[in-house]
Amino acid sequence: MNNDDQSLSAQPMPDVQNYRDSRHVAISRVGIKRIRVPVMIADSGVSQSTVAEFSMSVHLPEDRKGTHMSRFAQLLNEYREKTLRTDNFAEMFEDMLERLDSNAGTLSMSFTFFLEKSAPVSGLPGMMDYEVTLTADTSASGETQTRVRLDVPVTTLCPCSKEISNYGAHSQRSIISIDALVADVQQFSWRAIIESAEAQASAQLYSQLKRADEKFVTEHAYDNPRFVEDLIREVATVLNDTQQISQYILEVENFESIHNHSAFAQIST
Repeated sequence: MNNDDQSLSAQPMPDVQNYRDSRHVAISRVGIKRIRVPVMIADSGVSQSTVAEFSMSVHLPEDRKGTHMSRFAQLLNEYREKTLRTDNFAEMFEDMLERLDSNAGTLSMSFTFFLEKSAPVSGLPGMMDYEVTLTADTSASGETQTRVRLDVPVTTLCPCSKEISNYGAHSQRSIISIDALVADVQQFSWRAIIESAEAQASAQLYSQLKRADEKFVTEHAYDNPRFVEDLIREVATVLNDTQQISQYILEVENFESIHNHSAFAQIST
């Protein structure tokens, strides 16, 4: 490298993102999405490794040309060394706003959470997987708020089919989707919400069943028939009594086994 090259490399590089923009158009959200990294997560004292997909964005004022995209990835690289929970996820969001010099934004992390469940009769262990999304953003008053979305698969058995048939009744796989605004990030447990939602179904799902287990599950479902309306009301009753949740959007979808359509219901608070 000659002296001219050395003098050029020593000069500060222009920060184009910080240039002023004269179009007077603010951008509601700008950032990166669909970036996947390995992370450690924890809930109710249970830690596990998983792969999470992140979406990260901030508000960009009308007078600033661009945001610093590399800072999003740098933040992720640092936080993947930590164990992420509902409470410190909000801290990660606030750190993101500070680094990007913004007063508003959104941070979301979607991942698969595993729980070991024992079969109801044989007790054989198996792993069940659940889709979880944590989202932190800025409320209208400027406060940080955290939401948790959970997708919980269960079994439902049709009460009408049971009532009108001489024998048998049709059942189907159902998904309970809970999108909750967390009121207490220190005490909130997505595992507890998953388990309480499962308990309201005709029957729970398991990854491993012997014949005695299968007999128990099918008979349990037959004894606890649920319309989609029944299931969503049962889950809503549980959520209404959960002090760690302030608001929620709840949806139940039945993937009907004898119809070419799904049945669904939704409750928003």
